[in-house]
Amino acid sequence: MSADLLDGVRQWLAESGAEPTPARVAQALREQGRVLGDAEVLGAAEQLRSELVGSGPLEPLLTDPSVTDVLVSAPDRVWVDRGGGLELTPVSFPDAAAVRRLAQRLAAVAGRRLDDARPWVDARLPDGTRLHAVLPPVAVGCACLSLRVVRPRAFTLDELVAAGTVPPGGDRVLRALVDARLSFLISGGTGSGKTTLLSALLGRVGVGERIVLAEDSAELGPDHPHVVRLESRPANQEGAGLVTLEDLVRQALRMRPDRLVVGEVRGPEVVHLLAALNTGHEGGCGTVHANAAADVPARLEALGTAAGLDRAALHSQLAAALSVVLHLVRDRTGRRRIAEVHVLERDASGLVRTVPALRWGTEAFVYERGWERLRGLLRGEGDGGPGAGEREGRGDGGG
Repeated sequence: MSADLLDGVRQWLAESGAEPTPARVAQALREQGRVLGDAEVLGAAEQLRSELVGSGPLEPLLTDPSVTDVLVSAPDRVWVDRGGGLELTPVSFPDAAAVRRLAQRLAAVAGRRLDDARPWVDARLPDGTRLHAVLPPVAVGCACLSLRVVRPRAFTLDELVAAGTVPPGGDRVLRALVDARLSFLISGGTGSGKTTLLSALLGRVGVGERIVLAEDSAELGPDHPHVVRLESRPANQEGAGLVTLEDLVRQALRMRPDRLVVGEVRGPEVVHLLAALNTGHEGGCGTVHANAAADVPARLEALGTAAGLDRAALHSQLAAALSVVLHLVRDRTGRRRIAEVHVLERDASGLVRTVPALRWGTEAFVYERGWERLRGLLRGEGDGGPGAGEREGRGDGGG
C-alpha cells in the first residue's frame, strides 16, 4: 500500500475521530475511491493501529522476547541489543519527522511533555518500557529514541548461570549472600545487567519478608509475593508535584521494610539509605554506576558530599552499613557477567576501601585475598576470623 494512500487514510481517521479498526479503514479507503481485498485492509489497519496507538515500526522489535534495548539515531538507523551487543536492523522510518512524531506520541502516552520548549524526556510507558527521547536541535539531525524493555518475568539465578552472567557454582555464593541478610550494592555501567541481577537476587528473599522498592523508574520485577513498589515523579508543567528518590527512601522507612531496596543510588538518597542500613534494616541493597568495584566508595563519597554529609561521617556510616559489592561488566562480545566481588574494610586513616574476594573465572569464581573475610560474613562470623584475606586460589564459589 502506497504512502500517499496511507496518509489519506490517516487524515480521514483524524478528521472523523474514528478508531483504526478494519471496518473504519475500509470505509476510509472507499472514501478515497479505492477498494482493496480483506488482507490489504487488515494490513493497513494493523499498520495504522501500530502508528496511532502502538510503537510504529518499532513494535515488532519491542515484542521480540530476545530484545532488551531498541535505539533510534536516524530514520534508517534502528539498533537493537539482544544480549550480544548492538545490531543494526532493517527497520526504518520514512523520514526524521516520523521519528519525531513517534517520540512525542510515546511521551504523551507516558504523560510527559516533549516539544521545543522541553526537548527531552525520561519516562516509563504503561507496559513498563523505559523511554528516553531527545528532539532536535539538541539531538543533531533527528530525534533520538532509547527504549529499554522490561520483561514481565525476572530471570532466576539458574538462568543467569546458564546465560553466563554468573560462573558455574557462583550462584551458591549469591544465595548465601541473600540468606545471610548482608547489605550489598551491585555496580557497573549502563546496560551491564545490574537490574536483572538485583531482581534475581530479590527473588531469593524469604517469602515471609516484606520488600520495599524505591526507584526513579520502576524496572525491578522480583518474583516475590510481598513487594511494595514506589516510583519517583517529575514536577508538572506548573513546577508542582515533584517526588524525588530521596522522598521515596524516607517514606519507605515508615513502611516496615524487611528489605529496603534503592533501584539506583544516584543522589542525596544515599544519606538516608546509609542511615537506614545503620538502624537495623539488614539486607538492604541497590545499584550504583561505577567503573569498578574499587571505585564504589569514592562514588558514594561524592554523592554523600553533594548531599551535605562530610567525608568522615560518610565513611563511618558506609563501613557499618555495607558489606559487599558485586561488579558487572559487558565484555567485547556483549555478554554480561559478574567480573568481581569485593568486601569492604576500613584502612588506617578510617576511610573505607574495597578488597577483592572473588573474580570471574570460566569454570568457577577465583578466590582473591578477601575471600576468607567474605566467607566469614556469609557464615555470620563478622570479619571472617583470623587469617582473613590471606588465602588465594580457585574454587567453585561454595561456602
